[in-house]
Formats: sequence, C-alpha cells, structure tokens
Amino acid sequence: MEGYHKKPGIKKSAMIIGRQPIIEAIQSGRPIDKILFQRNVTGDAIGTIRQLAREQNIPIQQVPPEKLNGLTKANHQGCIAIAGLVQYLDLQQVIDHVVGAGETPLFVMLDGVTDVRNIGAIARTAVCCGAQALIIPDKGVGALNEEAMKSSAGALEKIHVCRVNSLMKAVDSLHLNGIKVFAAEMTATKMVFDLPLTEPACVIMGSEDKGVFPGLLKICDEVFKIPMAGDFESLNVSVAAGMILYESMKHRMKG
Repeated sequence: MEGYHKKPGIKKSAMIIGRQPIIEAIQSGRPIDKILFQRNVTGDAIGTIRQLAREQNIPIQQVPPEKLNGLTKANHQGCIAIAGLVQYLDLQQVIDHVVGAGETPLFVMLDGVTDVRNIGAIARTAVCCGAQALIIPDKGVGALNEEAMKSSAGALEKIHVCRVNSLMKAVDSLHLNGIKVFAAEMTATKMVFDLPLTEPACVIMGSEDKGVFPGLLKICDEVFKIPMAGDFESLNVSVAAGMILYESMKHRMKG
C-alpha cells in the first residue's frame, strides 16, 4: 500500500536484558533510550537502576509482564533497557563547550515532535545551518532510532543532543547562560526576520497539531511566526524549522 510504513520492531541487539547488565550499561555510559519495568517489580537492583536513570534522564516505563515476555524469552528479571544510537549530553556542558569554542549558541528545542522522520530532518537542517545542539525532553518526543538516523543523513551523529527531564528548566538554564529563547507560534505578530538572531539563541519548535506548550510560551523572550501568502497556515514542522534556521544563518553571515 502506497504511503504505508510498517512500524519497526525492537531488534534483539538493541535490548539489554536483566538487572545487572542494565546497571553496567548505564554506568559504562552506553546510550539508553528507555527502560521497561514490569509493573510492581521490586528489589535493590531495581532501586539502583531507578536512581541511575534519574541521574541520566533516562525514561522509565511501567509495562505488564506480557510486554517483556513478548520481547524476549530470556530471564529478564522484570526489566529490559532499549539501547540508543545517540549519546545524550548534559545541556550545561554543551553550552560551556560551544561558548568555549568561541561560537555563538544556536540551539533547537523540540516540544511534542513525535515523528522521528521530522526529528531527523530537523537535525539535518540544523547541522547545515550551523546550529550546535538539539534539546529534547525525556518524554513526549519520538525516539532517536534507526529511522531518525536515516532521515537525518548522519546529522544526529554530528550535532550535540541534550535530553532533559523538563523543558521549562532547560529554558531557565538557557536564560542563566545569556541565551534568548524564541518560540514559533502561528498567532504571533512578530515575524521571524525581525528576531535578533545574531545573538545567542534557542528556537522552540512545537508539534504540528498542538504547537508549543503554553507554559513554555510564557517564559520565552519572543514569540514569532513565519509569514505566509494567503490564509493557508499549515507547515510541516521540519520545513518550518528549516526556514527559521536558514534565516538565522543568513542573519549571522551578514552580521
């Protein structure tokens, strides 16, 4: 059927099965996308995994035993971790690295963007336009899996990816470091080309159906829109991000 994409399953090579292997994987710095816990699972090792996951902003999901049993016939001990393809970095460390390299920060924050192909495309454009980092929440965003990597044409390996447990706190951190935060919003009056894009900046892109979370909009420095001809107001989020990032690059090349 044209346009149909079969949902990819989880490859066995992507699974880390059992309590101690998961602990060792996290402690070794191996990228982890998420951890699946059987409901009501207990034990000292489970507590250790929970603590390590909190420290590394690794999402935890509670699932019925049937879910884990369907993924593996091995003795999973009530938990399976899904290995990631991207090494997630600490936001403050990335800011320090970018500033220390003498670059002007240009970051992209994703709020509720669940289509991994869009995420990959945004990462690809971000790298091409000189953005240094992609900021994503630990929940409510598409997994950076093989499909995302393919859509990014390798860009997800070239850009810093920061996974945070709160986008609101991330905005606070950006502000504390002198980075202005701009959010794309269709009802805004300010145009994208009127933003001070030569300054340290982070652009928030929201989902196509819900936009940027209202709480985030309130703490942004500016809310803006992309001007469009006529009254057709629907842009794919990765296309919109491309327009904004290109405008940023144009400002910086002129500046």
